[in-house]
Amino acid sequence: MSNLLATILERRAVLVHLAPVSLRLIVGYGFLAHGVAKAARGYDAFPAIVQAMGLPMPHLLGWLTILVEIGGGLAVLLGALVPLASIPMAIVLLVAIFTVHLPYGFSSIKLQAVTAAGATFGQPGYETDLLYLAGLAALVMGGAGPFSVDGYVRHRIRAARSS
Repeated sequence: MSNLLATILERRAVLVHLAPVSLRLIVGYGFLAHGVAKAARGYDAFPAIVQAMGLPMPHLLGWLTILVEIGGGLAVLLGALVPLASIPMAIVLLVAIFTVHLPYGFSSIKLQAVTAAGATFGQPGYETDLLYLAGLAALVMGGAGPFSVDGYVRHRIRAARSS
């Protein structure tokens, strides 16, 4: 048993540097998918939702949100300027929590019924927003990891300094 545990821990140590890649893929893709979905509904669709929420300058805020989701999603996917991109992304998440999800509690999945037509769910809470925030925080604190623009730039700077 101790040999198995030692083997698992040894292999884990070899793979641990890849952890940021999985975070980048899910956080980046999630933001990108949400932004593209909002944009695909048309010029006025998401700003109308922003206006219904009572936020000021709905067209500006609506399209800024879409741009942050698409641009930030791409930046995180590529691992490019992740600390900088994370700031507006975190703001979008916090606004979503306090203007949309907070009244519905924590859980993102609220199974209400299962019928012949399929499952019926209630309004999502803020759980997913917190998971995205945690993912962004982990990437900011731990770095974008391998296969990232940030890592490539850091490597090039170190190489230039050492030569």
